[in-house]
Amino acid sequence: MIGRRNIGEVLVGAVVLLVAAAFLGYAVAHSGRGGVSGYELHASFDHIDGLNVGSDVKLAGVKVGSVLDARIDPKTYLANVTLSVRDGIELPKDTSAEVTSEGLLGGKFLGLTPGGDTTMLKPGQSITITQGSVSLEQLLGKFIFSVTNMVNATKGGDNNAPGALK
Repeated sequence: MIGRRNIGEVLVGAVVLLVAAAFLGYAVAHSGRGGVSGYELHASFDHIDGLNVGSDVKLAGVKVGSVLDARIDPKTYLANVTLSVRDGIELPKDTSAEVTSEGLLGGKFLGLTPGGDTTMLKPGQSITITQGSVSLEQLLGKFIFSVTNMVNATKGGDNNAPGALK
């Protein structure tokens, strides 16, 4: 009796492991991280805060590739990004790339906006028109600073005085 119970537990455990492996295989196969053929392009940005390897590359809101690599150029101090674009999608030479976010709390992605040039980018070439990420903290800081200055100006106060906001 005890022997049959142990064999049954081992068989059930093996079935559970096989099902888990099948789910893992399915998830990897349908994650969009591998198996998609495409060509590489490059772009340089002043800031890529939150853009990571594996981030989406989107065109008109549709995923057309992913970020393959991000490195700092020690001479220019710019972030050099290598991205892939799905085969069959040709981009004009004056295409622009922008690091943008899904929303206030969303992740970052690389958005492409095609230009009107008739010459197309070839694999390995660089997108030259780029816009780096915008820091929400910096925008809020500038907004608060400008509101403080505006309130002080209307009250006739000194911007540098301690406790200027009353």
